[in-house]
Amino acid sequence: MGSKTALYAKHQEMGAKLVDFGGWDMPIHYGSQVEEHHQVRQSAGMFDVSHMTVVDVTGTDAKAYLRNLLANDVARLKTKGKALYSGMLNENAGVIDDLIVYLMTEPGVSGEWFRVVVNCATREKDLRWMAEQTAKFDVALTEQPDLAMVAVQGPKAIELASTVLTESRAKVASQLTVFQGQEVQGWFIARTGYTGEDGLEIMVPDDEADAFWQALADAGVSPCGLGARDTLRLEAGMNLYGSDMDESVSPLAANMGWTIAWEPETREFIGRSALEAQRAAGNQQKLVGLVLEGRGVLRGHQKVIIDGVGDGEITSGTFSPTLGHSIAMARVPAATADTAVVEMRGKLIPVRVLAKPAFVRNGKKVFQ
Repeated sequence: MGSKTALYAKHQEMGAKLVDFGGWDMPIHYGSQVEEHHQVRQSAGMFDVSHMTVVDVTGTDAKAYLRNLLANDVARLKTKGKALYSGMLNENAGVIDDLIVYLMTEPGVSGEWFRVVVNCATREKDLRWMAEQTAKFDVALTEQPDLAMVAVQGPKAIELASTVLTESRAKVASQLTVFQGQEVQGWFIARTGYTGEDGLEIMVPDDEADAFWQALADAGVSPCGLGARDTLRLEAGMNLYGSDMDESVSPLAANMGWTIAWEPETREFIGRSALEAQRAAGNQQKLVGLVLEGRGVLRGHQKVIIDGVGDGEITSGTFSPTLGHSIAMARVPAATADTAVVEMRGKLIPVRVLAKPAFVRNGKKVFQ
């Protein structure tokens, strides 16, 4: 048996099918993965994401430490609560993990406080790496294991969640901008997510999680499992760590180039010199989207063949419930244009190639 979140008993009570995920017993679905997917696209669904690891970074060198640790630059966070997405790289520019970091204090105050949220499956190596990098800095890392996290996602997510929040929390939820979070009455409410829909990710003390989950369900928010979370994030073109990138993959080969803060040139961050060499060489593979509008389902590790250019591989693939056909992300040679074939059960199946792997956002198809 794996670790259990504060909502484990509630998942059992609601009929979830539980599976091991990164060492945690998590719901894969509550009956119908496809129906849960549609609920998020059309109304609102909720996910237990308490297995994610929350680490607070404090101390007089907190900002300097994170500017060295991450490829993106926390100096870009100009207002309290603002967040950014970044890769945490090794010296060879491989992605140790991808994460979100929030500025929890006013910028520029002495001893700024940042909150970092990393993946559960990489928790131990992340924490070990982060601790190793503290040697030159006056900084403290404090894990927050007693916080549960609930993601409420969909076009009606904020509206429905607000009906069960206290007045002050509801006011914060309605006023947050995208990629911003705020502490209020002991909870942390952020306008972030992993589905391509608007919504909230809310950190609550473990002992308040059950009541909050039940209140959301009573308000019409559908409980959803990891199955729907995966099809939603893939439709949105969002990477899954361990599938679309890992320690052997550069952010330049994972459609994460936009998360690298090259300026100022004087900022030294882990992996920078390797990244600069890769950029100068210009021969990195790239992560693209694939669309198969005929029959068949694209799956991870299927071979992608680009005539006259070379071969690639699907990193994530699925049937898209929103579009009604198969989609995938694939890592392919840099010279790949807009067509390719995929090897499926001994047959070569033609697919369209999208320069950027994004298929559905805010309930709508986003490619031509």
